[in-house]
Amino acid sequence: MKRLLFIFLFISCLSYSQQEHAWIYFKDKPNVEASLADPSLILSEEAIQRKALHNTPIDERDVPVNEAYISSLKEQEGIQVMAKSKWFNCAHVIGELDAISNLNTLEFVEKIEFANKNLQDRSLNEEEKMVSKLDSHIDYDYGYSENQVTILGTDFLHENDLTGKGMVIAVLDAGFPNIENLVAFEKLRSENRLLGGYDFHNRSDFFTNPGLSNHGTLVLSTMAAFLEQQLIGTAPDASYYLFRTEVGASETPVEESYWVEAAERADSLGVDIINSSLSYAIFDNPDYSYSMDDMDGETAFVSRGANIATEKGILVVVSAGNSGQSETFPKVGAPADANVLTVGAVDKDRNYVPFSSIGPTADGRIKPDVMSQGLAVVAADEENNLVSVSGTSFSSPIMAGSIASLWQKNPSRTNLEIMQLVRESSSLFDNPNFRFGYGIPDFEKAYSSLIIENTDSEFAISPNPVTDILKFRKPGSQNYNVTLFDLQGQKILEKENVQNEIDLSGFSRGIYIAMFEQNNFRKSFLIIKK
Repeated sequence: MKRLLFIFLFISCLSYSQQEHAWIYFKDKPNVEASLADPSLILSEEAIQRKALHNTPIDERDVPVNEAYISSLKEQEGIQVMAKSKWFNCAHVIGELDAISNLNTLEFVEKIEFANKNLQDRSLNEEEKMVSKLDSHIDYDYGYSENQVTILGTDFLHENDLTGKGMVIAVLDAGFPNIENLVAFEKLRSENRLLGGYDFHNRSDFFTNPGLSNHGTLVLSTMAAFLEQQLIGTAPDASYYLFRTEVGASETPVEESYWVEAAERADSLGVDIINSSLSYAIFDNPDYSYSMDDMDGETAFVSRGANIATEKGILVVVSAGNSGQSETFPKVGAPADANVLTVGAVDKDRNYVPFSSIGPTADGRIKPDVMSQGLAVVAADEENNLVSVSGTSFSSPIMAGSIASLWQKNPSRTNLEIMQLVRESSSLFDNPNFRFGYGIPDFEKAYSSLIIENTDSEFAISPNPVTDILKFRKPGSQNYNVTLFDLQGQKILEKENVQNEIDLSGFSRGIYIAMFEQNNFRKSFLIIKK
């Protein structure tokens, strides 16, 4: 049995069976047109409202998988269906190689993607043996938890009545034992802000099973706990969904699929933020493992799922990982390599902690994005004890809760805008590196930027998508400062006193963030470059 201690690292010595993992992709979906015409058939009202607020399109990816296809897979000899994904229109199966390969004969199967890289004709570095698995006007008396809150300036948000109220956070983790009884979560329960949860591995609503890992309980307490003079989380008034996606006793690719399923459910429930203190790269069977070259944000199944969650308007906060001291795999794992906010660890004095995984990604992007306290963090365990824990597992939720409290001030801002505000407020924004990323955020500074509201409904851009020249319409004859960022928040263009258009012909195809500023006016747009 694996023990979860201060830094959640392990090496598995399990034997391998003849069973393979694979994703089975389907050719189509049922009732797409009808579902998109009436989104209430497939999404909750909360999800529809959140997407409307952020102008997030509802598209075919929101339509559920054809259950008849799932039933047919279950009927195939030697096949176990473990998970499904509406975003990818696929199912995760386990079975012997021949049994999975035979699924190609089914008329509704488009393609099969094996987790075993040898079966996909992809190379694997056999020397990579180790990586982190579980990453891992108010005046509060924070008690023992004071430093982990104040290091980010989150206490300033709380003092201004920003405590996460009205924001919804989904926690994807390994287990949440005894949540229904712990004193630390009494306020959460009494105010009906524990909205529910699910154990995706056991297909059960019993996500508080005392036999599960306590890792999720510890993680949740850094955000949601309320114990005056002892422990107060960074978003004590937010609402929470708790999803178990991690299987502590093993490390297999199906956990990636559980993660994507949980993210899809979070999207359908109208969740604003996902916190994931999980990292994937090295599996029990090395044939399934990823290499550092795969950490490009586009290769790992879980990273591709995280990218879609971001596209759907969810702000995904992910632990960087605890493998910074590994000689073979010191880099961030998946989905920390995706278009998410990746969080590394510092100590109480703002110093880099050596276990914190580093960047860059395989394609050269800055990771981690930001840093938070991850050494000697105060948390509540499943037996009502306050404990000291360490790992980027805890840097991430401390950050996620702080972001929820900030976003409460202006929930109409998009997830990408909030991510960028957090990066811009950080201590190394103008000089990032691959250990600290953009540094330690200052949420008081982020708040000051957030309250620069757009009060001008006449400001508009066109065309979008754009081929070469992006034009913008504005009142009067004022000029604007224009800044262009990529989706990872890196500044790639800055021009002052721009009159009414900007030339983007030299930029490659993709999605960018364009920010227009003038005096106390600021407005950002997502730009699609053709």
